[in-house]
Amino acid sequence: MAFWQNIWSWLGGSGSSRNAGNQISGPMGYATASPVEVNEDSAMQLSAVWACVRLLSETVASLPVNVYRKTAKGRDLAPDHWLSLLMARKPNRYQTKVEFFETLMLNLALHGNAYAKITKVGGQIRSLLPLMASQIETKLLPDGSVVHLYHADGNVDVLSSDSVWHVKLYGNGIVGKSPLAFGRNMFGIAQAAEQSVSKIYANGGKPSGVLSFDRLLTPAQRASVRENFATLTTGTDDRLLVIEQGMKFDAVSMSPQDIELLASRKHQIDEIARWFGVPSILINQNEGSTTLGSSTAEIISGFYKLNLRPYLERIEASVTTWLFTPEEANQYEFEFDFEGLLRSDLKSRLEGYRTAVAGTILTPNEVRRIEGWPRVEGGDVLLSQINMTPID
Repeated sequence: MAFWQNIWSWLGGSGSSRNAGNQISGPMGYATASPVEVNEDSAMQLSAVWACVRLLSETVASLPVNVYRKTAKGRDLAPDHWLSLLMARKPNRYQTKVEFFETLMLNLALHGNAYAKITKVGGQIRSLLPLMASQIETKLLPDGSVVHLYHADGNVDVLSSDSVWHVKLYGNGIVGKSPLAFGRNMFGIAQAAEQSVSKIYANGGKPSGVLSFDRLLTPAQRASVRENFATLTTGTDDRLLVIEQGMKFDAVSMSPQDIELLASRKHQIDEIARWFGVPSILINQNEGSTTLGSSTAEIISGFYKLNLRPYLERIEASVTTWLFTPEEANQYEFEFDFEGLLRSDLKSRLEGYRTAVAGTILTPNEVRRIEGWPRVEGGDVLLSQINMTPID
């Protein structure tokens, strides 16, 4: 470990940064103003956090990905490109494409950073293996280069920026800001509320309190009363309390009604959803209103435009910048296909397609490809509005 301690000092610091948002929480987690420490596992035990992260992760992972080859007339699909082949099979030996992007988004949504180790064979990328963001510290060296310190099993691996694909949220340009770190007080309050509910149910809803007497007790009497009374006021059994003359019981713990526990927990759902930028209505918070619209299609469209699209564009831009060579970046584009996400009902889609085909915007086969239907002969040409004849 002394060797690695020297490595850390050479790289400009220890393995743990004092700055909120740096991704090296590890098992310690984030200290909060509440009496609860927050880390990834504890936060994910909150149903609202689980729902937000799951919604983002599964939605992005379910979207098809395409690599396009740029042409003089636009672009064509490039199914033979190495990235298309990698995603079609599996990005690494352990995961499918869906599982890979779920892990990527899990880290990005919680920690503001997602990392994948790049493995090359003959100069060609052959594997992308996700690394947990909570185990990585990213450092900017004096010479301007960036390294990643990967903490695992008591060891630290120093990874160059060329060997790691790093996707990040907004931040200082080196690391993204972590919603889990910056929202730790909110998550800590929510965890404390969950623990309070658990204690209430574990104790059968019985309040703690003070038992007073009108006379002095000996130490032995005090211990006996405390033990006997504790068996009656704890546990889930319903038992009749009998208080003798001269005894008085005063509750000192606040009831769920006193602390407005139910209202507080509902408010925490909205707060947590706000931290992740997810409309609370999409995580089954049915109370209140939404500014995204009244129909499901409007809500999903708003969710895509205001929350999901920035994630997709960050990943797409990161692929072009860090996974493609400069030559490939000039020739190819990587995109998520989100048409299925925004797809309306069949009647509305057919009306839209009819307008697009009549307006020489789409060919019949382009429409059929969007819907997953087989191509038809002669369907690759644009049609004019006059009797729907080819314009060529």
